[in-house]
Amino acid sequence: MAGAEESAGRQSELEPVVSLVDVLEEDEELENEACAVLGGSDSEKCSYWQGSVKRQALYACSTCTPEGEEPAGICLACSYECHGSHKLFELYTKRNFRCDCGNSKFKNLECKLFPDKAKVNSGNKYNDNFFGLYCICKRPYPDPEDEIPDEMIQCVVCEDWFHGRHLGAVPPESGDFQEMVCQACMERCSFLWAYAAQLAVTKVSTEDDGLVLNVDGTGDQEVIKPENGAHQDSALKEDLPDRRKDVATDVKAEQNSEPCASSSSASDLQTAPKNQSLNTEPRSGCKLEALKTKQFVKKDTATYWPPNWRSKLCTCQECMKMYGELDVLFLTDEHDTVLAYENKGKSDQAADRRDPLMDTLSSMNRVQQVELICEYNDLKTELKDYLKRFADEGTVVKREDIQQFFEEFQSKKRRRVDGMQYYCS
Repeated sequence: MAGAEESAGRQSELEPVVSLVDVLEEDEELENEACAVLGGSDSEKCSYWQGSVKRQALYACSTCTPEGEEPAGICLACSYECHGSHKLFELYTKRNFRCDCGNSKFKNLECKLFPDKAKVNSGNKYNDNFFGLYCICKRPYPDPEDEIPDEMIQCVVCEDWFHGRHLGAVPPESGDFQEMVCQACMERCSFLWAYAAQLAVTKVSTEDDGLVLNVDGTGDQEVIKPENGAHQDSALKEDLPDRRKDVATDVKAEQNSEPCASSSSASDLQTAPKNQSLNTEPRSGCKLEALKTKQFVKKDTATYWPPNWRSKLCTCQECMKMYGELDVLFLTDEHDTVLAYENKGKSDQAADRRDPLMDTLSSMNRVQQVELICEYNDLKTELKDYLKRFADEGTVVKREDIQQFFEEFQSKKRRRVDGMQYYCS
């Protein structure tokens, strides 16, 4: 008997113990995450009719479109109605996507919610995530073969997910940044390096190892850390042309060589500054051009960005044209962020969430309402006091504990009812 007790004791020591507080906190966290991700998407109607949805929760069906087939994505409602028993990959959210469920990529399935779909959605973009593979290592998540604890972070540009250790730069603490741009996207959108020197959470300075760009953004040069701690290497000073000095010399030479003004030459002189002003105005009013006048470092790493960093990006005509060519116009839209989508989901869920007690009360007369409120308050108070004991002791609430509580509560209720005296008037 003693041996059995020792065995049970060792077994209890090996098993993880979860307190009620842990359960409640985890449950609340999961509920908030679900509201954030799913709250902004319709769980009953296929989103296809909305066209390319700005941002929505998406899934990929491994049963219908396995690896080797064409990638496809389905909306939240179709994941419930059309693929409920299938193996799905959760893609979190994607931007500008139209539901593929039942189109030509699904050979043996017709969408139950919106069967009349085009054969393909040419505007959709796909990556390895649609086959359950992520990061530059192209591994699944969670990865049963990966024993290193590491969080996954989504790139705001390509929307792939990356292990923190594969981003080339140690991620800041989770709450210290809002968005991340991966190495490949920083290389493709190299203009962001000019902003990173000023805006990124982890500043990249010319004292770091990397490539420094000169005034016009061309002629990459290796940064050499000076031994005396100066911010600029003497060799770098010699290599980089002093453009302001050259421009001043050219202007002075032009002024000395100009003939005396006549009526015609005066007209020419008045026209020239106007033309120069037209040529330089977009550059002088461009935030990016102003940042490019300073040296900044270009490295093979990801960058981490704080809230509202997108609002600091230049929106002049030339920059907007550049964003369009790079297909990153969404960077100028604050509502494109995952945080904006999550906040909308939470607020929509809060507005739709109804109190079942209030719904029940509305269908009762006054006497019944008072009785129900009293019963509800008694139950809430006693249950709270009962569970608080477990929370204070850090012990686990078992099924039999809950059953015992309700049996005792019903017994107390019967005693109160039996002891009531009724009077006729």
